[in-house]
Amino acid sequence: MTDPSVARTESSSPPWHAALFDLDGTLVATEHRSRAAWTRLFQAHGLEVDDALLASFVGRRGKEALADHVHRFPGSTVDELFDEAVGYLNGPGIPAAYAVPGAEALVKLLAAEGVPMAVVTSGLREHARELLALVGGAELFSALITAEDVSRGKPDPEGYLAGCAALAVEPARAVAFEDAPAGAAAAKAAGMACVGITTTHSASELRAADLVVPDLREIGWPPFAHGISG
Repeated sequence: MTDPSVARTESSSPPWHAALFDLDGTLVATEHRSRAAWTRLFQAHGLEVDDALLASFVGRRGKEALADHVHRFPGSTVDELFDEAVGYLNGPGIPAAYAVPGAEALVKLLAAEGVPMAVVTSGLREHARELLALVGGAELFSALITAEDVSRGKPDPEGYLAGCAALAVEPARAVAFEDAPAGAAAAKAAGMACVGITTTHSASELRAADLVVPDLREIGWPPFAHGISG
């Protein structure tokens, strides 16, 4: 059930014309896999790992997050470290990804109602297409904006602005679905409304969102029953 303390409401809202989804942690639960891969990377180089370090990677392009720590890996480049981490991600012992509760049903509902949808992810295109099979397939989305398509990752709004442009919708008429503070910040900076999902972060960490819910099971369209206020 939605916590009313984290929903901002008013009597009216603009018509919502499109839905743009983050992928990892929002549509598909992958954070446990990513944390395992980043942990193996740091430990393989004799470095300690804690929750704060791992949290710094969530919602961001992997190479940009790694750039903050590359000084701790003497003789290694960001590209080399990223490729090493991807190898761990695809290696043995990493748990499987799975659909966030309610994600597949919501995506199929929006598709049936003709709501334009896009995915805006900090991950790579091949990775994204594989994960989208868990919620009905990439073909349900009109646009897929990935790390390869932007020069600046979240919290920069570039990805969400590109997604809105691809759907030919004004950002003020689009809703973003996000699980990470960086993603929520990107959506709001783009001028969009935002639904935060507490799959990887607490409600207080997602306070930039207009509505915060545990997952996607109780979300319909439009997602704001009573409107929102900025």
